[in-house]
Amino acid sequence: MENITREIKEQEIVLVEHMLKMAGHTLKQFPPLKEVYEYEGGKMGSIHFVGSNPDAYLGDIMQIEFKDTDQVRVVVTLTVDTNQHLLDLDFWKEDFSKLVKYPGIENITKVEFK
Repeated sequence: MENITREIKEQEIVLVEHMLKMAGHTLKQFPPLKEVYEYEGGKMGSIHFVGSNPDAYLGDIMQIEFKDTDQVRVVVTLTVDTNQHLLDLDFWKEDFSKLVKYPGIENITKVEFK
């Protein structure tokens, strides 16, 4: 099945920019590509940046979390490929249910790794 691409949404750019800033980076260092496709048909909000290499995952830039409006914890990870391009904005909802509301930057917290 072919992935259907679309233009990146403003709310996604805002979230990516905020996550980059939290990690000490800027949009100039990692400009989000204009086209994306949604994983799982957009069920949880995860997107892939078209033009990055899905087979060349390098690592995570930043991970945040928030409570969806149904009070289920959601973890969001911004990843980069080996060419230093943004790869994915990956949402993981603890109960695997559909994302109810996209997070505003005022509702997120940085995940601290232990």
